[in-house]
Amino acid sequence: MKSSVAVFCIGILGACSTTPNYDARFGDAVRQSRFQMTINPDAGKTLDSIAGMDGKSAKEAVGRYQGSFKEPPPVTNVINIGGSLGSGK
Repeated sequence: MKSSVAVFCIGILGACSTTPNYDARFGDAVRQSRFQMTINPDAGKTLDSIAGMDGKSAKEAVGRYQGSFKEPPPVTNVINIGGSLGSGK
């Protein structure tokens, strides 16, 4: 009886490592995608300023962007009677 339990346990443990190839490469696709989306991987090592907007302009732009969701855009009525909006050809 003990030998059959031992054989059963060895069989179960042998099934645990059936994917060594998958496990060895687990997460590679995510790491590769993250690396490809990073413009400058060494950006944190330098103290150079980032090219672009200054802080005040960026703050105002974000404020206007967030404010655009507070009220809906104005309604525009379009009356198009018997025609298309194309060039008419």
